[in-house]
Amino acid sequence: MHEATRKAVYGRLRRIEGQVGGLLRMVQEDRYCVDVLTQVNAVRAALHKVEQEILRDHVAHCVANAFAFGDVLDQRQKVEELVDTVGRMTR
Repeated sequence: MHEATRKAVYGRLRRIEGQVGGLLRMVQEDRYCVDVLTQVNAVRAALHKVEQEILRDHVAHCVANAFAFGDVLDQRQKVEELVDTVGRMTR
């Protein structure tokens, strides 16, 4: 992962960590279910953004490098890895 992406992802994950802490407090305080669910959805959306950012970096650099400089076996491996990863992300 490139340094700029790593820093951005780290910052997003720290914010998500704070959101999850807020969720814990909401549950502990027996807050209204719909409010808790709204925050769960916000955390899920934030994690999705992290996935997108990491995936974008991976495709732009790791996969692109395999196609620019790798052999056919390396290219096939990167494609399979990418398809498997996207498949897991969409379940």
